Amino acid sequence: MAITHLWMTVDAKTWRSIVLRAYWDDEETPSIEVPLGDFFCNGWGEHCQVSSVPIAVNPSGGFNSYWQMPFRAGARITVENLLETPIEGFYQVDFLRTEIPDDMAYLHAQWRRSNPVPYGEVHTLLDGGRGEGQYVGTYLAWGCNNTGWWGEGEVKFYLDGDDEYPTICGTGTEDYFGGAWGFVHPANTYATFTTPYLGMPQAIQPDGFMQNQQRFGLYRWHIADTIRFTSDLRVTVQALGWRRDGRFLLLQDDLASTSFWYQTEPHAPFPELPGKDFLEVI
Repeated sequence: MAITHLWMTVDAKTWRSIVLRAYWDDEETPSIEVPLGDFFCNGWGEHCQVSSVPIAVNPSGGFNSYWQMPFRAGARITVENLLETPIEGFYQVDFLRTEIPDDMAYLHAQWRRSNPVPYGEVHTLLDGGRGEGQYVGTYLAWGCNNTGWWGEGEVKFYLDGDDEYPTICGTGTEDYFGGAWGFVHPANTYATFTTPYLGMPQAIQPDGFMQNQQRFGLYRWHIADTIRFTSDLRVTVQALGWRRDGRFLLLQDDLASTSFWYQTEPHAPFPELPGKDFLEVI
């Protein structure tokens, strides 16, 4: 059997305080453990439209996932409210009764946050791909703690025993998510965009009062451009901007990432999900 569509909706203010988990075939630890909004490319608790192949978010807060989620003996999906107050939500799960080949992999999704990224270090999106599988997507909620440009960092994929040098190394954060030249259009303005496989659907700008940081939401789906691994996988991104004299600026920004991949079980243990205070968008 396979889950083919998941629809959910709850109040936007709680999206980082609700944890979505999925367990395949009686496993004790989840293969998916992600705050609800981040799983649906809305990590900042403010609605943004997403029109992509696996994820669609529609007015006003209609979350849709079309990731194929195969399983054999059973599937369990849970939603945990970390708040002390009740929440109201609705959901629908659509599944297909079909035979699942023995070598078909399971969907996994993992959330990590560096707030802030330690000076001179990278943000690790994933360091738990063990076995054989395929990396299929990245969502990144990027919060700026500096003025100026923030998107020069390279996204790197360390595959199957890579140590110092990755098999895949990008040319910059904006390039990895399919943009260029600072996502500027028109001049001095961030252009948001959402396409089937990549986008920056959210750019939250300071208002001059209490909302005083730039915040961005970006996604890239590796569906047509597959990234396969046979033994292990590690994914990182640098947080880099520019100094006034043209040198790189090592940023200490707020990066929260969700990695999506398929692999055979068993999967490596996930890092412990932090508590509600560290999850919270403030």
